[in-house]
Amino acid sequence: MQAALERLTGGLSLSDIEARHAMECIATGQASDAQIGAFLAALRVKGEAASEITSFGKVLQQHSISIRPRVKGRLVDTCGTGGDRSHTFNISTAAAIVAAGAGVPVVKHGNRRVSSSCGSADVLEALGVRVDIPPGAACHIVEETGLGFLFAPVFHPAFKYAARTRRDLGFHTVFNMLGPMLNPAGAPSRLMGVYSPSLTGLLAEVLKNLGTEHALVVNGGGLDEITTTGPTRVAELKRDAIEEYSIAPQDYSIPLSSIGALRGGGPEKNAEIFMRLLAGEEGPVQDIVVMNAGAAIYLGRGAGDIAGGIERARDSIGSGAALKKLNELIKATQGVIS
Repeated sequence: MQAALERLTGGLSLSDIEARHAMECIATGQASDAQIGAFLAALRVKGEAASEITSFGKVLQQHSISIRPRVKGRLVDTCGTGGDRSHTFNISTAAAIVAAGAGVPVVKHGNRRVSSSCGSADVLEALGVRVDIPPGAACHIVEETGLGFLFAPVFHPAFKYAARTRRDLGFHTVFNMLGPMLNPAGAPSRLMGVYSPSLTGLLAEVLKNLGTEHALVVNGGGLDEITTTGPTRVAELKRDAIEEYSIAPQDYSIPLSSIGALRGGGPEKNAEIFMRLLAGEEGPVQDIVVMNAGAAIYLGRGAGDIAGGIERARDSIGSGAALKKLNELIKATQGVIS
């Protein structure tokens, strides 16, 4: 760890061996809080390189618990870095439910709130979903229902060693980037939101290095989502090639929205928003969810493009399939015996 700190404070990037050794020290509890803080801060000041993030990710994959559910279709994750401080409702979580209602298998990876008022685990619990499911049961639920939630602390125990330091630092670190990329089910397709547009291409490159086959890495006007408030920056990874472009709601005949119309609150408030959405309420909430769900459906090969995915997402809500899928998940998780 000392050698890594020397290089980083000198403004130099780490080699693969140096990066792996440093993360191994953190992941096994060998590094002190002071060392972890210095490491994360120096890395942030220098700027994280794709090669470094890749090396860190490979170490953390070795220390994680993985599952491999057998599903019909292309497994998709909808996960974001968080940290955009927008206080919107849980858009990617709602999109996961809607995409699953359209028949695309989704394995949502997430956690409780960190910087927001409500994390994905918090809103799902408020809806009646049990989130602290053991890995084997979680795998079975994905296979049975086509929708699952993987609670990050269950699958990534090594993250605990950096948790206190990350809270104390109070700024984005490489762990914010790593978490969403390390889906325990190895989902080959990802809709990944990032807190800064400068990260879209960088993290698409890392996803490629970590074995993801098809991904949309997005930032919409500062949101770690595809947004309806303006254009969204997209880096699309497909067949080992990365293409960067922008999309806008007008491209899909969706009206622009204000950020205020997308505000959420605590778990109970966001659960109410979800239930109104799944009951078919139209407006800005449905619009932003179907844009994100449409992208997930496209990634899951449920449509040939995002526009087709949006149509299927609206059908998922309008037919009641999305609400039915949520109820299936609630029933399946509540039936798990620890």
